[in-house]
Amino acid sequence: MMRFLLPAGVFAALALVLFIGVQRAPEKSVIPSALIGQPAPQFELPILGTNDGFNNASLQGQWYLLNVWGTWCPECVNEHQMLLEIARSQVLPMIGLNWKDEDAAAQRWLTQLGDPYDVVAVDRDGRVAIDWGVYGAPETFLINDRGLVEYKHVGAMTLNVWREQFLTRIPRAPPATGGER
Repeated sequence: MMRFLLPAGVFAALALVLFIGVQRAPEKSVIPSALIGQPAPQFELPILGTNDGFNNASLQGQWYLLNVWGTWCPECVNEHQMLLEIARSQVLPMIGLNWKDEDAAAQRWLTQLGDPYDVVAVDRDGRVAIDWGVYGAPETFLINDRGLVEYKHVGAMTLNVWREQFLTRIPRAPPATGGER
């Protein structure tokens, strides 16, 4: 009996150390993306609730966010209020990539919770998400005015993440100056 206690105790101690390390890891939502600094993958997808299509090449020359979400995603509910606040700030356009979802469910969700997106592109089969390296929702990408991926956040958007990881990367417009006097 004693010969089993030592290995069980060592295993329990290692499990505790691993658990504490994972919980305290400051960068657990930062997962390096091969896309950082690379051109954003181009796509053309249907727009939710319309017969129109959307091509992200139309955003060339401006900064934008791409937020991957689905109604089946619990963390997407947690970040939704923050996305509405970002949309109200009008800092940059926000494109929603509705991933592997049912159109009716997505439309109901946006009607009930509010729609923070300028456009919602529908990725029913998930092929576009694969091109972007998405493996879980929510994920949010920051694309610069040259069409390059500046940053990728995995997990729910929070005020701290928005301020510290996104706003710090977006160039500020020069302040408006008064007329010459």
